[in-house]
Amino acid sequence: MNEPRPPDPIPLETKDTATILAGTGLWVVALVVVLILRPSPDHQWWIWTCVAGIGLGIFGCWFVRRRDQRAARGEARPDGTRDDASVPGRTPS
Repeated sequence: MNEPRPPDPIPLETKDTATILAGTGLWVVALVVVLILRPSPDHQWWIWTCVAGIGLGIFGCWFVRRRDQRAARGEARPDGTRDDASVPGRTPS
């Protein structure tokens, strides 16, 4: 019952910005398709769903780049802790 816990796995290195840009690109494609097909007045919300997806993708890209820049500089978070753990090759302070 009291077996030692296995070590935590090493975090995967991901390309968050590329993933967000790919998703945003898909929302752009969806918006173009919806605008070409011209939905009925009852389905105008499809257009705004695509616009919201694009807007959230742009915000997500900005947020992730800002987070990565802060982590690379080793700046402190608002709660006073450092964000070195998210940078590959760095050990937390």
